[in-house]
Amino acid sequence: MREMEMKGNPWDSNAITREYFDSLLLEMRHIDAVIPSTKLELYGETFDTPIMMAALSHLNNVYENGMVEMAKGALAANAVNWAGMGDEAEIAAITATGARTINIIKPYADNDYIFKRIEYAERCGVIAVGMDVDHSFGGNGLYDVVLGDKMKPKTLMELKEFIKSTKLPFIIKGVLSEQDAYKALEAGAKGIVVSHHHGIMNYAVPPLYTLPKIAKVINRQIPIFVDCGVMSGMDVFKALALGADAVSAGRVIMEPLKKNGAMGVRDQIIKMTEELAGVMARTCSQDLNHIDSAVIYQRNGW
Repeated sequence: MREMEMKGNPWDSNAITREYFDSLLLEMRHIDAVIPSTKLELYGETFDTPIMMAALSHLNNVYENGMVEMAKGALAANAVNWAGMGDEAEIAAITATGARTINIIKPYADNDYIFKRIEYAERCGVIAVGMDVDHSFGGNGLYDVVLGDKMKPKTLMELKEFIKSTKLPFIIKGVLSEQDAYKALEAGAKGIVVSHHHGIMNYAVPPLYTLPKIAKVINRQIPIFVDCGVMSGMDVFKALALGADAVSAGRVIMEPLKKNGAMGVRDQIIKMTEELAGVMARTCSQDLNHIDSAVIYQRNGW
């Protein structure tokens, strides 16, 4: 990767990720192109878009009952909803909207509590559960503490036990290396999220930079999801072209949620899906399974 001349802090992983997105160029293909389908098949269900909610938490400062409103917006757009931290009442309220939801659970130090959260999420009717393994350490090298709750990194054996405890697909979030991709497969994960958790570590490699290597490891055995810095349908297309099955959008929905609640979220997802369809049409990509990575070019320097 080239040494970048960036405004602000050169170590900012989010800025590095944005620059990498923008370094990717596309060729156009028009002959034999058709109106594309953006439908996503995931865990036996069909959705209208590969644009999903990110595994956000604690959105009441953005909009009253923000997590529930986000779920309502995802439902209205027929998109996959994700939920991060939240008490049992909030998870119940989110799933009660009817939104097909994936619940990501923190790597709490107390494994019994993790098993309890998995079991409760399953009873609430989520379509999958998972863990953001990248939230184990603080920047000081000690175990992280999130809102007073102690975290701890999980071993491969511990992950296998969590996965065995549920009939639901289990997703490992925070995979940013081939090594962890291999271990996720060995653990029995049914999905991974390629992510640096919105810059949890300085100088983190952009998810799309390492995505092709990770996709080669996974070899279509399980779905690959991507988050961090997705702002448009063009960003979504680039992620799909490089090996993702679906993409999570987080901060790009904050302002629409703040302004118009669930309908703001719905409208933003639809807008980005339309942008995605526009790029697919102009690259002869008839559906999500027929996006050719060869349409991607890279500016010199990366």
